[in-house]
Amino acid sequence: MIFNLGSINADYFYDLPRLPGPGETLAATAMASGLGGKGANQSVAAARAGAEVCHIGAVGQDGVWAVKRLSDFGVDVGFVRESETATAHAIVMVDASGENQIVICPGANLDQSPEAVSEALASGHPGDWLMLQNETSHQADAAKLARAAGLNVAYSAAPFDVRSVEQIIPYTTLLIMNAVEADQFETATGTDVRTLPVDQVLITKGKEGAAWHDLRQNETISVPALPVDSIDTTGAGDTFVGYFIAGLSQNLAVQQALVRASAAAALSTTKKGTADAIPDLSTVLEFLRD
Repeated sequence: MIFNLGSINADYFYDLPRLPGPGETLAATAMASGLGGKGANQSVAAARAGAEVCHIGAVGQDGVWAVKRLSDFGVDVGFVRESETATAHAIVMVDASGENQIVICPGANLDQSPEAVSEALASGHPGDWLMLQNETSHQADAAKLARAAGLNVAYSAAPFDVRSVEQIIPYTTLLIMNAVEADQFETATGTDVRTLPVDQVLITKGKEGAAWHDLRQNETISVPALPVDSIDTTGAGDTFVGYFIAGLSQNLAVQQALVRASAAAALSTTKKGTADAIPDLSTVLEFLRD
């Protein structure tokens, strides 16, 4: 089982010929909307990979559609509560090469219920996983509860905030950062993330692939990014994380879990959107066979 205390966003996508500079106004060539948020994306990815996923989160009265979309993807939404605060949303600008800039309004994501978190995790078992990101409240409390119950904690330190990282590190099994976040952490603290007191570190590197480090056994496994015709990279990192944690929860070898995650992330960039662009396991396996 995978639990995920995660954000749920309404994503608004704007296609642009290029990303705007400071003070610049550009006209979008197209606009679309859909389900997003790092948490929701990771839950959808893990569920699409075949894992059993329970999402813990919050939406406003305007977010009923988002909960339904999560459920439609096979995610257990029994611990998604309705908040008096509006559902979070994100403005996603995507240029002609697929690169993006994102602005988030956190909304109900910062109105999580400690009681709901505790109740959800009480149904977990040693060896289960809890996924966390920096887009909700109560991450450190949830991590502490999970580790006390024998669960593994996979923490995506994004959006990057050094204080949040320092609070959650003592309870983290697997620390996940992209290359930029890892550099930001080292600049802020003078510490290489690969020397932190966690069992594992996963660093995603976009077009340069990803590297998983077992800090207890001093082992590193790297995988390349697989070549595809990308049109939108939004959510690719979340797809990688969800697929990778799903693989670990299914007792796949780390190498196999990384390869599946890399393939899923690559395929997600061939479609527009975030959660809606995440491929299912049969599509990933077919892509790897080809």
